[in-house]
Amino acid sequence: MRISDRYIGKQVLEGTLYAVLVLGVVLVLGNLFKQIQPLLVDQGAPLELVVRFVISVLPLSLMYTIPWGFLTAVLLVFRKLSANQEITSFRVAGLSLVRLSAPVFVIGAALSAFSLWLNINVVPNSKADMLQLVFDQAVRDPTSLLKPGVVQGDFGGDDFKKLLVEGKDGGWVEGFNIYVLPGSGESAGSVTYVHAKRAALSAKQEKSQLRLKLEDAYFETRNPEGEMDCAFAGFVEPLVIDLKNLDERKPKANSMSNEQIRHEIATNPKLTASRKVKMQTEITTRYSLSMACLAFAFVAVPLGLQTRRRDTSFGLVISLLIGAGYFLIVMLADNFKSNELATLVLWSPNAACVLLGLVLFRRARFR
Repeated sequence: MRISDRYIGKQVLEGTLYAVLVLGVVLVLGNLFKQIQPLLVDQGAPLELVVRFVISVLPLSLMYTIPWGFLTAVLLVFRKLSANQEITSFRVAGLSLVRLSAPVFVIGAALSAFSLWLNINVVPNSKADMLQLVFDQAVRDPTSLLKPGVVQGDFGGDDFKKLLVEGKDGGWVEGFNIYVLPGSGESAGSVTYVHAKRAALSAKQEKSQLRLKLEDAYFETRNPEGEMDCAFAGFVEPLVIDLKNLDERKPKANSMSNEQIRHEIATNPKLTASRKVKMQTEITTRYSLSMACLAFAFVAVPLGLQTRRRDTSFGLVISLLIGAGYFLIVMLADNFKSNELATLVLWSPNAACVLLGLVLFRRARFR
């Protein structure tokens, strides 16, 4: 290994580590704690739950901060080498630009391999853990996840259930409303609405059930023919809602391993065409994102050489533009209904970085 390899490689590694830390704190953890604050302060979740939530989210941030941090580090390192005329000194000593860039490509390939392992093995488990943490909090204190004035999403089961409360008073919720929309159960096609002046919620973890005590309750049911039945009750106990994990009924691709996704596509006849595309796109996304570091190595080196001494913010600005454009294109792939088109879009940023890098490398050789 040449001295130049150790010199450049050390700077790139240190810069990448620093950039990942800064991006993780500024772009990820800042927004993360903003979301956790209502859970910790307003809803009284235990600190242990919040710590577990943070640990689960950290691998998700690395999906984006590692490529972005590596891109920023390479741009800044080669900007510094170019501004201090060190690149010129190396080239006078007989080292070509491609040879000088060798440690960057080695580090980029190593980071891509690590990202691939992370995206395939760690990130899906982290997302599954996050869903389970929310479920655990719902079991521990069901009212903590009910925010007054906000409709809560599907609670699982055959029917789609939406909850809305108007306020909280101790262990009770005020103005309790539940909407049961048509599902695939025995009441398929029927719509049920329940309103209660007050409701007390408790959970049975062993049965994955939410049990409710209702006061001054009103029940309304409409069948598929439009006929309506109404009922009133001063006190109702218990009204049971299933708290089954949503993944049991409708698995989320981003919390499943590649093997689980392929098995789901091959064995589940109820999957719609659009859902199959989304699940296949999830696998492609993991591979394409993992190659971002290697693709960024091609474009970052020649772009870093084009800066001048006074362009102190050049690396940061260019890295923000390239990184934002790259990840924006990747996110747009979720909107396509064709797996072939989604795959083309997902791999296009990597291909564009490589092609653009080769052109810039060729131009930089003659400078």
